[in-house]
Amino acid sequence: MGAVDETRVDKWLWAVRLFKTRALATAACKGGHVRVNGAPAKPASPVRVGDTVEAHVHGRSRVLEVARIIDKRVGAPVAATCVVDHSPPAPPREQAPDVFVRERGAGRPTKRDRRQLDRLRTR
Repeated sequence: MGAVDETRVDKWLWAVRLFKTRALATAACKGGHVRVNGAPAKPASPVRVGDTVEAHVHGRSRVLEVARIIDKRVGAPVAATCVVDHSPPAPPREQAPDVFVRERGAGRPTKRDRRQLDRLRTR
């Protein structure tokens, strides 16, 4: 088996587990969410070792360097060796909003209860 020196960007993104399916990787390329070395990438754009791939995935920008070429999906530990992640750190998660809890059977909300509910909804 010969060593592969380049592969399609959509295959590589799927193989390194950035996208769950190859169809999602292809759609991201077609939608303009993937760039290779700063240029917009079509699904069949080639990637080689050392290339920089920028992808907008799950509401977050990822900057990846191609460390190794693979075109088949492999296990997560192997896939992690094929990528060097230069992405900025993920923003901190927002805390869940406060929940207004009323006792079951407490009856109709009072005017005070309704105001508290309104305050929670406008945050």
